Order: sequence, then C-alpha cells, then structure tokens
Amino acid sequence: MRDSSTGSTARPSRRTVLAATAGVTAALAGGTGAYAGTGPHDDTELRALISGMTLEEKVGQLFVMRVYGHSATAPDQADIDANLKEIGVRTAAELIARYRVGGIIYFAWAHNTRDPHQIAALSNGIQQASLAQPRGLPVLISTDQEHGIVARVGKPATLLPGAMALGAGGSRGDARTAGRIAGVELHALGIRQDYAPVADVNVNPANPVIGVRSFGADPDAVAELVAAQVTGYQGAGVASTAKHFPGHGDTAVDSHYGFPVITHSRELWETLDATPFRAAIRAGIDSIMTAHIMVPALDGSGDPATLSPTILTGILRGELGYDGLVVTDSLGMEGVRTKYGDDRVPVLALKAGVDQLLNPPSLDIAWNAVLRAVRGGELTEARLDESILRVLRLKSKLGLLRNPYVTDAGVDRAVGTAAHLRTADRIAERTTTLLVNEEDLLPLSRRRFPKVLVVGADPASPSGTDGPPTRVLATALTELGFSATALSTGTAPSAATIARAVAAAGDADAVVVGTYNVTATSSQKTLVAQLLATGVPVIAVAIRNPYDVAQLPDVPAYLAAYSWTDVELRAAARVIAGRAEPRGGLPVPVQRADDPAQVLYPIGYGLRY
Repeated sequence: MRDSSTGSTARPSRRTVLAATAGVTAALAGGTGAYAGTGPHDDTELRALISGMTLEEKVGQLFVMRVYGHSATAPDQADIDANLKEIGVRTAAELIARYRVGGIIYFAWAHNTRDPHQIAALSNGIQQASLAQPRGLPVLISTDQEHGIVARVGKPATLLPGAMALGAGGSRGDARTAGRIAGVELHALGIRQDYAPVADVNVNPANPVIGVRSFGADPDAVAELVAAQVTGYQGAGVASTAKHFPGHGDTAVDSHYGFPVITHSRELWETLDATPFRAAIRAGIDSIMTAHIMVPALDGSGDPATLSPTILTGILRGELGYDGLVVTDSLGMEGVRTKYGDDRVPVLALKAGVDQLLNPPSLDIAWNAVLRAVRGGELTEARLDESILRVLRLKSKLGLLRNPYVTDAGVDRAVGTAAHLRTADRIAERTTTLLVNEEDLLPLSRRRFPKVLVVGADPASPSGTDGPPTRVLATALTELGFSATALSTGTAPSAATIARAVAAAGDADAVVVGTYNVTATSSQKTLVAQLLATGVPVIAVAIRNPYDVAQLPDVPAYLAAYSWTDVELRAAARVIAGRAEPRGGLPVPVQRADDPAQVLYPIGYGLRY
C-alpha cells in the first residue's frame, strides 16, 4: 500500500488489514483474539476500548480537523508550510500522532481531493498512520459533498444536481438515487461521513449562505427529500448529516462572517424549521450538524445554538428524541466566535451536548482547552466518554473498526461510472424549470435561430466541473445542432463589456444569457435591457437563485437551472433545444421585485411545452 505523490494505492492484503487493525480487534475482544461477529459492536465492547484510552486520546477523538496535502506523509512543500503555520505539524500523519484526532475533513482548497485514486491513497495513508499509534483507532473521514454548488470532490467523480434542483424535480426517488450514487462514490474514496443533506427551509430569498443548498420553502416537501437523501447516503454505507440545526433557512446574515438571529416564534419553528429534522431522525440519520445562530424563542441566553444546552440537550435530544452524533459546524466561523474566545467555544459546545468539534481555527488552543477543562473539573471524563461512545458507535456501524481501507479496484468500480453519469443527466432533466415562454419562443428552432450567442455571469465553477458556465452552455448547444459562441460578461458587467455583448448580438439569431443573483442595482439588468433593445430574441437562464426572474420581467423566455454545474447547465441546454421537456416546478415562491408581499410565481409553478 502506498500513499505517494502519484496517488496510486495497491490493494491492501488481508494480512496488512488484519495487522493494522489487530490492536482494535484485540481490545474489542478483551485481548482474547479478533472479534468474530459481522455486525456493529455492542456498547460493552466499545466501552472497553474507551476504558483503555488515555485522557489525551479521549480528547483527540472528539475533534475533526482540516489538514493540507494530497498525501498523509509526503504532501507538497506549500502544504507542509501551511500545516506548520496553522496546525504546527507537517503532515496528516503528524497531526494524528500529536493530537490523536478522531476525524479529518477533506477540502479541495486544502488539496485533499485532486483525483479519485489520490483521494483513496490519502484516506488509506490517514488510516495507516492512525492505526500505527498505540491503541490506534480508525479515523472518520468527512467532507461537504452536498452536490450542486457545494462539492469538494469534482470530476471525474459524478456531480449531481443540488438540493433546490432536486426540490424542483420533486421526486423522492431521484433524491434517494442521488444520495445513493454520492454515497457509493464517497465510500469508495474512504470518505465515510458526508455533511449533507441541508435540512434548512429556505424561506428568505435574501439568504446569503443557504439559498439553492436548500430543497425549498415548503417544510413538508423539504422533509420528504431530506429523508430520501438520508436513506440513499446511509444505504451506501456513508453517514449522512442533516444540517444546520435548529434551522438556518430564514436569515440575511452568513454565519461564516456574522452572527445571525432567527426571529421565528416557537410555534413557527415547530411547524417550519423542525419538520425536516424530525423527518431525518425518523429516517435514522447518523449525525446532525449544529448552526451558529441565535434563536431567542428557543433559548433566550443569547448564545449560538452550537453552545446551547437548551437547544442541543433539551430540544434535540430531549424533545426530538435524537441520540445520534451531534457535530458542530466549523468552529472557525464568526457566528460561534462572536461572544466567546476560541478557548471557551469547544468546552461550551461539549457542555451543550456536542459530540464532534469540527475544524477549530487553532487545534492546539481548542484541544488544550478541553484537556484543561477535564483536569480542572469543568468537564468530567464521563462526559467525554458519552460522546466518544457515539463516535465509536458510528465508526463501528460504518465498518471502520474492521477494515477502514479502500482499493484502486473499488474506486474504478464506483467513481464516475458511465451508469452514474447517465443517471445524473436524467435526474437533472427532471429539474429544469421553465418560468416564462412568451409566444412559444422555446423550444428554440435550429432552422429559425441557428446562430446563438451565450453571454452572462461566469462565477468560479464548483469543484472539478468543466466551466465556465457560458462555455458549457455554448458547447452543449453546439452539440445539439446550433452554432453557439460564448462571451463571458461576468456578474457585474461594465459598460464596455455590455457594449461588446450588444455588438456580438448583432451577428446572432438568438442570445442566451446566464443570470446570477440579480439585484435591483445589478448591472446584469442593464446588460439584459440593452440586449433586448437589439430586437434579437433573448433567453435567460438563472444559474443560481431562481429569484432572478423577478428582476427581469421583460425577458421573453426564462429558465431556472438552480446551479452552474455542468450537469444542470447541460440539462438546461437540452430543454432550450427541445431535446428534453421542462419538468421542474419552483420549490420556492418568487415574489415581485417591486412589491415583495405579492407572489409572482408560487411554489410548484413551471410551464411545459
């Protein structure tokens, strides 16, 4: 087995696996030999593991940490430097040796996810490093693979429609299938915990952090799709995580950068925000992520939910009856750091009822703070044991305590297969939503409109997609028989850029414009107005929030794609060309731009050909 710069990893032999897990199996069997069962270990066996841990090892099990590098032992020098600066270690292996962390989270920006075989090799290297420690335990490797606009693992893995697109499709079967495909591929990469699905009900069009990451604004519809995704992920052997409890869907503040306050009454929370989390719990959700938000109706202390015993122990565990794993959102986010220092946050989170502490800004500060809190009596060792038991229960359920390794052959069988890619395309076709189609401009005739200009916003493409959106749309339309060219005009086109687009439109028979989060003052509105003034037919595609259509009422044809990932843009192109029917329905209402109290397009709205 190798964890090298090539990313190749040979299939671990049975002898290697047994040797690596010998310490775990011996401890589980009370020192009498390997555990003979095939199901999850019972609590007696897991408590035996806990009783053999040092206090430092126990503290480590509660942390899930980032680490830079494509390899557990031989990352690039730039990643070594980043690790030394932020964590004080050189590699993932050193991180494990020093802090005995129970989990590691993968990010594309940390260079953890270059390609499938490299990811599998990194996962194996992490497990090998952890199991080589005295009383070593497998690591629970996690990531945010929501799909749509948040995906840490990119092509050639399968990239699927995101939550709001699935909400537009309205199919529990498609949501379950998307979760299963995502879970199968993550499992093959050694990633066994996914921070998905988003269970927030997005009732605020101005929400800057959730938006299209939510399934929609109808709590019952969101609940059904959340439960379906949980079934899909967990049926593939990956722990699913419903987030962000108690509900982050009605805020105009991003908790990465501020401290949101949710003003819902207790009654509204029960009928709106709580509904998808109750459904996730009924579906057997493995883990729930907390939100760094204040909800005065649930807890008047002014503390974020992540640090609230009332919300996490009283409501989530007591009233909702949840006894699974509770993980914080990233402890580096401003929403949890506003009121307390980085040395108090992890201690208060554990006192509130949290089990896993995710990605603190300084692991050394956080780890030592928990250690001091136990030694000083603020936290009991028994309290740590309670959370460690939940962590080990999940590791046992996922099979990590028997064999945490993955293989190249498994990657090839599961990741980015032709069948998965075809299914992703079929699901995407069922999500594209047609909102406006004056004089039946769509489907666009190749005979009448052979030359198409594609302009619009080109936000940075989600991980590993082809991008940029204008090029993806133009390429797809060309493959469908049009002669399409792309001209990127950006999210805030200048007067000169707009003039270039208008000039280019003079040589086109039709213009497709990709819009991105259009506001009342956005220069995207000027771009569209001047394109319309040319007399050339304009088709707009909202490549993120569907609310754009309210800001551009004069566009004769408008589609909502809900994301600028390749799979959703290609589906929109097929709908424009008439190769697919528009079958999506809005999962959120769109209010009038000039009178937000009036609904322009209700939930469920969507035209057909």
